[in-house]
Amino acid sequence: MAKKAKGNRIQVIMECTEQKTTDIPGTSRYITTKNRKNTTERLELKKYNPNLKKVTVHKEIK
Repeated sequence: MAKKAKGNRIQVIMECTEQKTTDIPGTSRYITTKNRKNTTERLELKKYNPNLKKVTVHKEIK
């Protein structure tokens, strides 16, 4: 059998950065995909945080 090639798309986990500074428990995380050839740096997107009830910055975690 032939070896399976590694794809360029990988799954990454995004975590809210603003919730760490508040006293509200829990974390807001999203799972998304990125192309490792086109975006070599870490992703930073604005996503909705249901705990804070507003749109916040989510950064890629390892």
